[in-house]
Amino acid sequence: MVLLEIIRDLFGYVALVTTIIGLMPQIYKTYKTKSARDLSSLMLWNCFVCASSWLIYGVIVKDKMVTISNILALGTSIVLIFQKRKYDNHK
Repeated sequence: MVLLEIIRDLFGYVALVTTIIGLMPQIYKTYKTKSARDLSSLMLWNCFVCASSWLIYGVIVKDKMVTISNILALGTSIVLIFQKRKYDNHK
């Protein structure tokens, strides 16, 4: 059982780290270029709904890894949605 918990936690940390870095390069590139033209609104809203749903699930089942990683995923989705709206409206 201890080995399974270690493996579970390891995958939880991998998910947490990859969630943190997943959209960060896109946020940075969008900020630097001041352009979000190539970002799909459907993809951004899908990421938002997905992270929101997983966040609610994580809270309900009291899973810290799911909750934390999806708070971060939700945050990156929100940043990109705002960037898309801001930079698309400037053109």
